[in-house]
Amino acid sequence: MAEAGVAPQPAGRMRLRLGVLVAALLVAGCQTIVPRGDKPPTQGPDRPPQVDTPITPGLPDDQERHRIALLVPMTGANAAVGQSIANAANLAVLDTGGQRIRITTYDTALGAAAAAQKAVAEGNRVILGPLLSEDVAAVAPISRRANVPLLSFSNDSTVAGNGVYLLGYSPAQAIERVVGHARSRGVTSFAGLMPNGVYGQRASTAFIRAVEGAGGRVVGMQNYDRSQRSIAAAVTRLGQTSSYDALLIADSGGVALQAAPLVRKGSGPAARFLGTELWNTEPSLATNPALRGAWFASVSNGLYNQLAAKYRARYGKAPYRLSSLGYDAVLLVTRVARDWKPGTAFPARALADQGGFSGIDGAFRFGRDGIAERSLEVQQIDAGKFTTVSAAPARFAE
Repeated sequence: MAEAGVAPQPAGRMRLRLGVLVAALLVAGCQTIVPRGDKPPTQGPDRPPQVDTPITPGLPDDQERHRIALLVPMTGANAAVGQSIANAANLAVLDTGGQRIRITTYDTALGAAAAAQKAVAEGNRVILGPLLSEDVAAVAPISRRANVPLLSFSNDSTVAGNGVYLLGYSPAQAIERVVGHARSRGVTSFAGLMPNGVYGQRASTAFIRAVEGAGGRVVGMQNYDRSQRSIAAAVTRLGQTSSYDALLIADSGGVALQAAPLVRKGSGPAARFLGTELWNTEPSLATNPALRGAWFASVSNGLYNQLAAKYRARYGKAPYRLSSLGYDAVLLVTRVARDWKPGTAFPARALADQGGFSGIDGAFRFGRDGIAERSLEVQQIDAGKFTTVSAAPARFAE
């Protein structure tokens, strides 16, 4: 368990106007203002924020700042991702001054339910995390009984609602955005390659709804099990259907790199490839000629690139892309904390602001279902680079 808390530094509003503040925080560098009595942070690249020495068993007493729990895996198979999120959350505390919040990190790899029970018992009023949907399912009943909302990093819509809010990137939103862009550019017939499993099932449903909603036609869809042989067979079967203008590959960039050359040699020599937010972490896509001109929807990387530079300077390595969720979660609770009296329940009604919020990943707002609706851009894969061809909307439609 680790804690982060530093001294006052003005934080500014966190609605859509906060985009200016976020940029300013990143450009300002890593200078930390330390209150009297505290020592500057001394942790190394892979170590969590400095831990306060408890004055009693458990956490030290704090009457001026809100206790915020961060539940992420700090050991085990997903430790690197969890550490990256925790480090980014620490950067956000440093950048905003930490005047009103104190964050304590709990390791979900040792048991998500146990971590949540400890976080609630130690007085935390809101939980950032967990990362995995199965951990959200384990933590949610505990947090509901304690009236402690979850701001989870999962993207599994089935665990959202009733006090659980999802900050994770929604595949359905990315599919809707890229399909809408394709229709606006004259694409009418669509086909899809979908992985077997829950993700593929949900992507298929989102794809059909998006195409029909945009006035297009789904003329073919095939599934595969992520082996080279299965992907090749799915591409062959796809060639036995009607011709198509665009093909959605609802999977990682690695799968796209395998499938695209096969499609070009078979049923789709001139088809436009479409992808989801998963492609945003695969710069190698720009080296494959078969994918030139492909479109995919994702959050913007503009502010994230600045965060990544600060992260490398402080921790000595590159962050995981999901680290921005930790940073933005801290910005969000810092914004809410301006009007939140210490010692009282977290004002979840503040999350229902339909004007939205802004952070490293751009504008977002929570729907009644607890899922973050995000403002996404469309990028095109060009030779050696990604180019934004449809910018993310600056604000949400009412």
